[in-house]
Amino acid sequence: MSEKFPTSFIIIIGFMLFALFFGAGNLIFPAMLGQSAGENVWAANAGFLITGVGLPLLGILAFGFSGKDNLQSLASRVHPIYGIVFTIILYLAIGPFFAIPRTATVSFEIGIKPFLSQNGDFVPLLIFSVIFFGLTCVLSLNPSKIVDIVGKFLTPIKLTFIGFIVIVAFIFPIADFQAPIPDYQVGSFFKGFQQGYLTMDTLASFVFGIIIINAIKAKGATTKKQIMSVCIKATGVAAIILVLFYTGISYMGASSVGKLGYLDNGGEVLAGVSRYYFGSYGNLLLGLIITVACLTTSVGLVTACSSFFHSLFPKASYKAITIALSIFSAMVANIGLTQLIAISVPVLTIIYPLAIVLIALTFLHPLFNGQQKVYQISLLFTFIISLFDGLNVAGFQFQSVDDFFDRYVPLYSIGLGWVLPAIIGGLLGYFIGKLKHKKYTVLEEIKQK
Repeated sequence: MSEKFPTSFIIIIGFMLFALFFGAGNLIFPAMLGQSAGENVWAANAGFLITGVGLPLLGILAFGFSGKDNLQSLASRVHPIYGIVFTIILYLAIGPFFAIPRTATVSFEIGIKPFLSQNGDFVPLLIFSVIFFGLTCVLSLNPSKIVDIVGKFLTPIKLTFIGFIVIVAFIFPIADFQAPIPDYQVGSFFKGFQQGYLTMDTLASFVFGIIIINAIKAKGATTKKQIMSVCIKATGVAAIILVLFYTGISYMGASSVGKLGYLDNGGEVLAGVSRYYFGSYGNLLLGLIITVACLTTSVGLVTACSSFFHSLFPKASYKAITIALSIFSAMVANIGLTQLIAISVPVLTIIYPLAIVLIALTFLHPLFNGQQKVYQISLLFTFIISLFDGLNVAGFQFQSVDDFFDRYVPLYSIGLGWVLPAIIGGLLGYFIGKLKHKKYTVLEEIKQK
């Protein structure tokens, strides 16, 4: 085992995982969380780390554990139709609806907006998004080593610069922590837990997982035990680095309020902190690094989504899908980063619990012999609760339903009401499956007699 998979290979896989998850967009959420949580930053950060680090890495391990080749086959354990629908929704979320447009808006907020006047940014954002996604489209249509080279050289530079800012912020804090905003005054841990949804990394883990598994197999792994061994060690490496960066950026955000005030989004926080410490030159360097990093991420996402939808709809050419995704993403990007995040929250609130429960059931699969009813009823109960959670976040309130859930469903008031129903649904599905199996066995015995 040690001969096939040396420590250096495990570290490389760990850094690959870190680079996949730590996209430029992920910088903005811990920074904003720190600003909002203030004195409660450590509790909020702990919750954020569970959904921003723990669950995505569990998603990677789930793929290795399941032995499946793609998300659709894994989700089809519920039902073939569910497998297709869930996979499409996930690719749309990490693709043209949210994640791809976010690469442009984050780049604009950090790299362009700090140098604009206060008269408005609609036209500059429009021009920037057209150029940004024009380049994305060209690079996605003509895959080359340029993007890989940029990514390989840029990632260390980006991480070094961000790490340097974080270290400076720890040694020379901008200001003392301020009181948390109302949303973080009570239950800041659970608020941070939900904020981790915004990274979309747990959803992305269903896509990245197969990349990691294939890399391990290419190195010579042939058994599930070998794959899981490397996965566990590599995810441990990635987890340590992600925790350090997220915690440092959260601290930096929390200490910035005293001088910068409360800002609209994490992009503004990072730009403000960089400007505070290093002036306009710091802003320029950070903006350039983030913009090119986001462009690389955008090309990767467009390529992955185009390949998936082309495989799903072969009659639509890869080129046509790539162009359509680029145009659509440019349009969505023009609503701005703050509004894009606001729109994504209700959708992620609905689908994230489904992803979490699917990961949990994947690990428990051998215990209930993969009974389909366990998947179906557990996810159905989860969806019922998460649907109303998402509608609540979106401002569509059903008071009588909310009152009922708040009274009888534990943790509903803090956005985790789906946990107990998911467990009950799984147990119910298990017993129904057992009864059906027993009934089938009895009938077979009668027929044989």
